[in-house]
Amino acid sequence: MPIVTGLALDPRRPGYRVVQVDRGRFASLPGEALDAIGVAAGHELTAAAYARLRELADVEAAGRAALRALARRPHARADLRRRLIQKQHPPAAVDRALARLADRGLLDDARFARGYAATRAVRGRGPARLVRDLQAQGIERRAAEDAVQRALVEERLDPLATARVVAARRARQLGALPAPVRRRRLAAYLARRGFVGEIARRLIEELCPNQ
Repeated sequence: MPIVTGLALDPRRPGYRVVQVDRGRFASLPGEALDAIGVAAGHELTAAAYARLRELADVEAAGRAALRALARRPHARADLRRRLIQKQHPPAAVDRALARLADRGLLDDARFARGYAATRAVRGRGPARLVRDLQAQGIERRAAEDAVQRALVEERLDPLATARVVAARRARQLGALPAPVRRRRLAAYLARRGFVGEIARRLIEELCPNQ
């Protein structure tokens, strides 16, 4: 059976201990969890104790990977979960690690959705596109719609005014084409940007009138 050959305080992580098993570094794990298992230097590990240590190590590894990802940019919880599992972290360990981050306020889908919508709305993305993008990252539709509406209010953005700016630029690029082609391409462009319905119809008539 594996033997705990080293157990020392981790100087970089208060409350954690560096565990060595069979003279090799195993992991840095929470002291409370190690005490609950009964881990001590020189002790032989039962199969159950070793499996529990593996679970703890997997959670810690997933948590560190999640923190690195969040340091680079914000993520929605479902999107971050998918990315961690793609990197071969066990799903159960990922779920536990993300729950810890959420409890610490480091992972918040509502905050992420508001920030995402606000940042991209000022760059010219329309409401429909923003909702689609948020849903693709795992945000529920109602929450995505609420985040987009809040972002528009907080940033004092008028979707029609924003759409007019991007539509006018695109219409100029399409100026040499026949009117029916210009209208179709402008409609497709506005849809990709997230401007649909009455806003799109109004701008198409304004910028690409039938001749």
